[in-house]
Amino acid sequence: MRDILRSLRPHQWVKNLFVLAPLVFAQEAGDAQPLLRASAAFVLFCLISGAVYLLNDLTDAASDRLHPVKRHRPIAAGRLSERRARTVLAVLLLVALGGAVAVNVSLLAVVASYFCINIAYSLRFKHTPFLDVLFIAAGFILRLVGGAVAIDVPLSAWLTACTFLLAAFLALGKRKHELLALGADGSPQRRVLERYDLAHVRPAMTLLAAATLGCYAAYTLLGWTQAGFSPRDLVWTLPMVVFGLWRFHRLTERVDQGVSPTDLMLRDPLFILNLALWGLVILAIIYRGDPAP
Repeated sequence: MRDILRSLRPHQWVKNLFVLAPLVFAQEAGDAQPLLRASAAFVLFCLISGAVYLLNDLTDAASDRLHPVKRHRPIAAGRLSERRARTVLAVLLLVALGGAVAVNVSLLAVVASYFCINIAYSLRFKHTPFLDVLFIAAGFILRLVGGAVAIDVPLSAWLTACTFLLAAFLALGKRKHELLALGADGSPQRRVLERYDLAHVRPAMTLLAAATLGCYAAYTLLGWTQAGFSPRDLVWTLPMVVFGLWRFHRLTERVDQGVSPTDLMLRDPLFILNLALWGLVILAIIYRGDPAP
């Protein structure tokens, strides 16, 4: 059971908090029914994410056995049989799709789409440079869409753009880290890394960081919302966004620990403190007054 849970990567489910973003920014978090439906969507995305991680491990088992860290994953190490992993994957998929139907048909379509694009990613597009990053970013957008359709609220174009740019920045940072690790110890890694070049990845990351910050800043200055708060009030969170982008960039340079930058990010006290402060300020600004009718 422990190996199954490890293969589902529950520490990565924090990414599914993006599902709750529409709830928060629509000022619906204080209402029981939207909160319940959004929470259900979050749980369903955790289940489908677990199924996706199992799919990735099944697909990558052979190459994972050659990786200095990934070879310890349960399927690659032989502690979890591929047959049992496929059974768990099927159960998770059925429960996630069935649960989505119970919320609404729109959420079913989003959850199914999320799984389908990850099939395409695992079988084909993870081997195509930069396109693999776009597929990862698309998964974050589907999380937002899932949270929005679960509670039937419109999805902000600004929130969508910022999320896409941020997700692409994080995914490209992971590729940069893998390239640096490959240069440091020469260990075989993903096939797609043969088609990446640090000379292209580094400036692309800089552009994505600038675009993410610019989009967020533009939202605070030019954006509008149907909820009862002004995006201009969020300008005070800009320094936290700058620090978060800078800190993740620094974490991508740490190749001596053999851990991905996204994992390092979730363990880094400075990053977590900054993220928690950003979240608290966001909540204080959005919910300091009465919600919009």
